[in-house]
Amino acid sequence: MKIGIVLYPTFGGSGVVATELGKSLASKGHEIHFITYSLPVRLDRLRENIFFHEVMVSDYPLFDHTPYEQVLTSKLVDVVKYEKLDLLHCHYAIPHATAAYMAQQILKEEGINIPFITTLHGTDITLVGKDPSFEPVITFSINKSTIVTAVSASLKKDTLEHFHVNREIHVVPNFICIKSYQLDNNEKYKKRYAPNGELLITHISNFRAVKRVPDVMAIFKKIIEKGINAKLLLVGDGPERVIAEHQSREWGYCDKVMFLGNLKSTVEVLAISDLFLLPSETESFGLAALEAQAARVPVIASNTGGIPEAVEHGFSGFLSDVGNTEDMAENAVAIIKDPETLEQFKKNAYAQAEKFDIDQILPVYEELYKWAIKDR
Repeated sequence: MKIGIVLYPTFGGSGVVATELGKSLASKGHEIHFITYSLPVRLDRLRENIFFHEVMVSDYPLFDHTPYEQVLTSKLVDVVKYEKLDLLHCHYAIPHATAAYMAQQILKEEGINIPFITTLHGTDITLVGKDPSFEPVITFSINKSTIVTAVSASLKKDTLEHFHVNREIHVVPNFICIKSYQLDNNEKYKKRYAPNGELLITHISNFRAVKRVPDVMAIFKKIIEKGINAKLLLVGDGPERVIAEHQSREWGYCDKVMFLGNLKSTVEVLAISDLFLLPSETESFGLAALEAQAARVPVIASNTGGIPEAVEHGFSGFLSDVGNTEDMAENAVAIIKDPETLEQFKKNAYAQAEKFDIDQILPVYEELYKWAIKDR
């Protein structure tokens, strides 16, 4: 099949999942066309069966804001027509699904029928979708999609609660390419941050308020106060990084908290980590937690949104109520207090991640694609 994948090309979960899906489909012989405004961060080298189409955005004196949706629509029409695509897969409802619908209607005038699948990833529903000014557009684009998928049962529930959806929503969970998280020579890199045998605790996010970065710091502080010799690795950047930096200095933890900034690949960090913290206010799925487990890292997280679908409480980690940093710290210590317990949780984390390997999820998408184009 010739598949157009429409995505945000950034570090966010939707862009990562969309890119990895396209790469895996290409490895199976499908022809994949990525359509977005810049090269996706995970599309780092030349690959067979993969093509990139840049949506060129120009500034026009007439507009205060560049009409990206219209530019994207024109690019979709062009790529579908001249590359002879079989279908479009849109990751994120706004503006991708709405642009795909407009492109579909334009192409119909030329006798071309292009189905499109919309995958809901979270923020398009839980944040943007709750804005009344967007609700009619999101509802319309979901209902006009050939097929709709959501990355968790929790997100499906939220969608049905907030929108008047008349289409079936298929739950297709996020996934990882588990073999990509198995690295050698981990000890060599670990000594760089833990020269005295410290345990390495990690948090990866965009440092926005919903990630509750101050809770990450509070959990770590409580772990240290409970007598655990550890360091904290913070990966990413965003509005709340400055708060974490201030807390680190105020507590005298500058030698214990490492700010690594945005990294194109977090695999190397996860490979040397012993525990992962994700105390978010909400997560549509919790892809970061899944990636941690794929690297054999147990997870301490909040029991909100789709996280309980990704992390098995008491097996691959522990879940607590949002904001309960004391419980999270106690659970963390229960895992890392002795090497045998930690090793068992690491094995369990990997076993949990295996359920979400791309080899398990890819056939589900392929079946949906076949269904979408059957009446074309």
